[in-house]
Amino acid sequence: MYKKERKSWMKHLDFTILDIICLELAYALSYFMRFGRKNEFLNEEYQRLAVVLILIDICVVFFGESYKSILRRKNTQEFKHVVVHTTIIVAGMMVYGYWTRQSDFSRQIFLMFWGLSMIFEFVGRSGLKNFIKKKMMNDRNLSAMIVVTTDELVESCLKEFENLPYREFAVRGVVVVDAMRKGETIRGIPVVANADDFFEYVKNNVVDEVFINGNTIASSQALADDLLEMGVTVHFNLVHASKLMPNKVIEQCGNYMVLTSSMCIATPRQLFFKRLMDIVGGFVGLVIAGIATIIFAPIIKKQSPGPIFFSQIRVGKNGRKFRFYKFRSMNVNAEEQKKELMGQNEMSGLMFKMEDDPRVFPVGRFMRKFSIDELPQFWNILKGDMSLVGTRPPTEEEFAGYEARHRARLGIKPGLTGMWQVSGRSDITDFEEVVQLDTYYITNWSLALDIKILFKTIQVVITGKGSK
Repeated sequence: MYKKERKSWMKHLDFTILDIICLELAYALSYFMRFGRKNEFLNEEYQRLAVVLILIDICVVFFGESYKSILRRKNTQEFKHVVVHTTIIVAGMMVYGYWTRQSDFSRQIFLMFWGLSMIFEFVGRSGLKNFIKKKMMNDRNLSAMIVVTTDELVESCLKEFENLPYREFAVRGVVVVDAMRKGETIRGIPVVANADDFFEYVKNNVVDEVFINGNTIASSQALADDLLEMGVTVHFNLVHASKLMPNKVIEQCGNYMVLTSSMCIATPRQLFFKRLMDIVGGFVGLVIAGIATIIFAPIIKKQSPGPIFFSQIRVGKNGRKFRFYKFRSMNVNAEEQKKELMGQNEMSGLMFKMEDDPRVFPVGRFMRKFSIDELPQFWNILKGDMSLVGTRPPTEEEFAGYEARHRARLGIKPGLTGMWQVSGRSDITDFEEVVQLDTYYITNWSLALDIKILFKTIQVVITGKGSK
């Protein structure tokens, strides 16, 4: 799932709110500096002007370009923008005073407000920009990107990505398609693959996005199609893009204008509400998990001595590994026994399922029937490793056997529930059908679909339908 850039003033709603706060503080301080304590509360005319001030600011932001490239501006550029922004607002306030014939507005207040608002806005914007940059430059928050280019363009291409003041990605490696340079380091970036083993690298490593740059890259459209099939977001330098790709947007990637294509493109607002659902659901789920722990922990201990919880390394979004938690429903040596039971696997493909699994003890069977064993995963959801709705995370062993098309399942965060779970769960015995269901979910994702799946999940859990 790719996060589409917001357009217009909504892209920087945080700066809009910050500016309004700074302007109102400057206005209030100017008023009290002019009139002192004898006018403890603003009179009606000045109260009305405080509201008009907000409306003027919103109009300036909406119709102007106050925040265009704000995160890439240097301090001198930012100060110039602040001067222009505050000057227009003061002019608007004065026009309002003339239009309403409020000639008794203090010009001294306007002058002090102009100076204070410039200071407050500049300091506020600088502080917020530094906070955002530090947060986004945190390695955990950056998207992993691979650059695919030619030997002729590789130096200039990587130079364009150096020292960007703000970015949402980190260049993890480069692929030079027309030269054997694997193992070298170019401008501090490792050459991670050649043209012939690039897809094997993508399959086995964390790759969120691929930037394709070069007018001599053969079959670039086929390359993009293959990457999209694996669930990887593709950026194509517009200078060299000759064909349009599905699910596409035009945007900026570093200093390049690119055509971006992905299995699913979501707006920041959509992703915000999806994460909000995860956080709220995660807290509620942890409360339920706590109650379940009190009830089932002593029974688990009695029926099968060992730990209450089962943890395992699973593979998440685009190959990221994380520790996954469940209530233990099997014997402590279940993983060793699994090898002996592989001949009885009822799933065709890279998953293991069997009815009447001998490794499961009695209360474990009950927990699995009603998905109670999954409750500890609400902790994974709160941490951000998983989402309420997504695709189920494979084990490392399962992931190692994935073909390229299977990797598309990992194009989003794994989920506690998903299309597979509400479509029959254990009644589905073909792994390829699981992949088809997951691919359908990713390409057709919406918040409404998530809500629909959550309601269906509740129904499935209550009835125990499709569980083994």
